Amino acid sequence: MASLDDTSTRSGTEHREPAGSPERIKERPEDPWEPSASLPASTPYPLNRESAKPVQSGPARRWFAGIVAALLLVGGGYGLASVRQADLPPDAGAPPRQAGRALVTPQGPEPVAAVAKAVLPSVVQIETESGLGTGVVYNSDGFILTAAHVVEGSSEVTVRLADGRRVPGQVEGADSDTDVAVVSIGRSDIPAASLAIGIPVKVGQLAVAIGSPFGLEGTVTAGVVSAAERTITTSEGNAASMIQTDAPINPGNSGGALVDRKGRVIGINDAIRSDSGVNAGVGFAIPIDTAASVADSLLQGTTPEVGFLGVSGAEPGMGRPGALVTRVLPETPAARAGLHSGDLITGFDGEPLESMSELAARVRPTQPGTAVTLEVVRNGRTLSVHLRVGSQ
Repeated sequence: MASLDDTSTRSGTEHREPAGSPERIKERPEDPWEPSASLPASTPYPLNRESAKPVQSGPARRWFAGIVAALLLVGGGYGLASVRQADLPPDAGAPPRQAGRALVTPQGPEPVAAVAKAVLPSVVQIETESGLGTGVVYNSDGFILTAAHVVEGSSEVTVRLADGRRVPGQVEGADSDTDVAVVSIGRSDIPAASLAIGIPVKVGQLAVAIGSPFGLEGTVTAGVVSAAERTITTSEGNAASMIQTDAPINPGNSGGALVDRKGRVIGINDAIRSDSGVNAGVGFAIPIDTAASVADSLLQGTTPEVGFLGVSGAEPGMGRPGALVTRVLPETPAARAGLHSGDLITGFDGEPLESMSELAARVRPTQPGTAVTLEVVRNGRTLSVHLRVGSQ
């Protein structure tokens, strides 16, 4: 199977690179669903962070080689740091921000240039002992969003600002499930990027990627959104719904910004699918709604909650779409709602499902307690099953 590569600066076949290199996909075990997991995913695009290697500077720099059909993480920290309590004052809560504030009024023949001018001051380079990646200043108190694999294994980093200054940074927390981390630099003089919170991403819209591929800070590339909700699977077996783009991203881009034509961040660049370890026109970004929500939880000293149904499953045969239930765990939302082994789940809250991995990607980011409706085919009949998503 092909793999996904991190966009941090490390080397490997398919991976998320912690400090700026892409992540890659690897073959999943035959049954990725574990009883403790909400919904393991079997998808052709698993992410393998273990082979990610960050970009190194000087003679030690190594270029990606010998990579076959890999999904690579493009971060520089190679791995995922664990969540830790944020060391914040008692009154520190979710960082204030203006959701979706347009920074650019796209007029004239150079919309990408306008976007770059508006967003570049808010994009930083993150340097660790193992490599480097990128980050996005997302509030005026100096908190930076990045990919967790960029800062994996690090509690302190060096942050290179857009004007060239280097300042110390503290890793406030990281979540390996979503690959989101927060770094603080204790400064309020760095402009925060505008986040496209709650703004739908459309297939075909302009997408501008800004980061530090191969250590080349402030690099701007452009393309379009290729898919708004592409399901991929990490090396840990977690399914994730990502934004897919053909905007060139490479090792070192992990944690950087994917931006719309109005200068609003729509995603955090995270991985690429590649045969060579460098960009092949298939990149993936964590949706900004997910990234910002996880970051807020980390800054409040809590672990982001993961949605849970309580089923194990597989892909239906004969190329049929849907998620085939093979086991229902007792005393779980699925059991209480009356789901049975052999049920085929074909829809989630009015949206069709193509696979078990897509079901997992929909359930995991859903807030526990949220009421959802599943479309289920049982013995040739289509049923609507109502339940509330639980937590692991």
